[in-house]
Amino acid sequence: MTPQQQKYKKIEQTHEIKRPVLKNCIKAFFVGGLICLIGQAITYFYIYFFNFTEQTAGNPTVATMVFISMLLTGFGVYDRLGQFAGAGSAVPVTGFGNAIVSAAIEHRTEGFVLGVGGNMFKLAGSVILFGVFSAFVVALVKTIFIQWGGF
Repeated sequence: MTPQQQKYKKIEQTHEIKRPVLKNCIKAFFVGGLICLIGQAITYFYIYFFNFTEQTAGNPTVATMVFISMLLTGFGVYDRLGQFAGAGSAVPVTGFGNAIVSAAIEHRTEGFVLGVGGNMFKLAGSVILFGVFSAFVVALVKTIFIQWGGF
């Protein structure tokens, strides 16, 4: 580095805001854990009241959690939660619902088809495509190795 670059680096380090990494990690851990706790409570709700098994209660639980996060995003609550918790609110499946609705809200002035529909699925399309492709690969491997007696 040149002397001028080193001088700039020192000035930059003195003015840089120190981020509370440990505090942010703790907030993300507890908020993410709270979201998972709510998801577990919804799973037990489906098992107890609708006679689902532990294996079959997962799909309606995920759908319910995504729906709740979409509602909270529409009312502006999930954005404040995301600012507070960071990755703790973005990593669970609720972050997927938040990302879809945020894109739809952001582009609603461009119309329903090109604005909302087109931009909402920029993120969702790749996630759905990856999920479908992954399910296909897993089913193919299972069919080859288990059904056809490979192993």
